[in-house]
Amino acid sequence: MRPNPRTDHELVADCARRDENALAALYDRHGKVAYGVALRIVRDPGLAEDAVQEAFLAVWKQAATYDARLAKPSTWILTIVHRRAVDHVRRSVRHGEIAERVATLETPGVVVGVDEAAATRETRRRVQTALATLPATERSALELAYWGGMSQSQIATQLGIPAGTVKSRTFAALAHLRTALEALEQTPELAAA
Repeated sequence: MRPNPRTDHELVADCARRDENALAALYDRHGKVAYGVALRIVRDPGLAEDAVQEAFLAVWKQAATYDARLAKPSTWILTIVHRRAVDHVRRSVRHGEIAERVATLETPGVVVGVDEAAATRETRRRVQTALATLPATERSALELAYWGGMSQSQIATQLGIPAGTVKSRTFAALAHLRTALEALEQTPELAAA
């Protein structure tokens, strides 16, 4: 690709005027560094790609609010990338807590007492009951992520949907799962049904 003669300041201004070529030029210019920043934070190539994609979407949406007195365009872009990557880590930690709870439900080769085994079966039944309340689209996204070990971009490819849809389905599924589990904990007779 031929180098773009416009400065970063001009490209950001052109993004504010909805020039898609300007966004593409900014990505060509800063995408590799942005990916490196995101990868150092999230430590997962798929999540790093997602963070960079979200960041450049934010650049597109927020270009009109860019203030050259506060930072160079490259610094502004990389700050957005950094924030998106940190957001991914925070979400992963929150989602990881739920995944850890589910993962501990069935650990092969671990010898447990009768009481602990009964509690584990009860918890497993509650989680399965809660999962059954989710819409199939949300449940499939969770299953591929947590039991299939797939990244969001892999899930998007697998399901033939945009990565943003995978993210929103996963976020919604976890919120619905959390609500369903809380309801089951408050009304144990629902879990027994």
